[in-house]
Amino acid sequence: MALALFDLDNTILNGDSDHSWGLFLAEIGIVDPHEQAQLQDKYYQDYLNGNLDIQAFLEFQLAPLGQHSSQQLYQWRSDYLTAKIKPMLESGKPELLEPHREQGDHLMIVTATNDFITRPIADLLGVETLIATTAEFIDERYTGKPTGTPSFKEGKVTRVKEWLNRNPQSLEGSYFYSDSINDLPLLEFVSTPIAVTPDDSLRQHALNFGWKIID
Repeated sequence: MALALFDLDNTILNGDSDHSWGLFLAEIGIVDPHEQAQLQDKYYQDYLNGNLDIQAFLEFQLAPLGQHSSQQLYQWRSDYLTAKIKPMLESGKPELLEPHREQGDHLMIVTATNDFITRPIADLLGVETLIATTAEFIDERYTGKPTGTPSFKEGKVTRVKEWLNRNPQSLEGSYFYSDSINDLPLLEFVSTPIAVTPDDSLRQHALNFGWKIID
């Protein structure tokens, strides 16, 4: 049984769950639409360019979680999953999971997007093991802050190593599927890196090193 690791946004999903969550909050009037759109676009472009300040982004992205009750947040999240995520799944690539599921591999989603957003998406996909940036949760409320190592760039490798230390698994024969040059550290860490509709930088790197590319 091998480990089969998958990025989520623009890999399994046809879209970015983090980006769409912020815009969804603007649509329903929870955050200022103009400011949200402006900052979302800035941070998303930084991400695409490979120079995202992850701490600054997390302070911005998680702030609304600290301003509302968990019950209210869960209701908004349920609406968001129906309105935004299910279409991204239907037009995305969830079929990438199936060959590994059929051969008994251990499926894992490894994503920079926070676990408030991604845990229910992993559940929809039937993937129990999720490594995501952790939204701090204390006394039944989200604080609006991250905790632990963000699952981003080299942080993904750190978090996977932490998981391996707690579980009797090995990276021997492992796979990782991703679209982004930001995931290069983890792609180089596994046995079989696979680029999925990759950005230009990752595509060139994959071509240079003979990695499999799925478009």
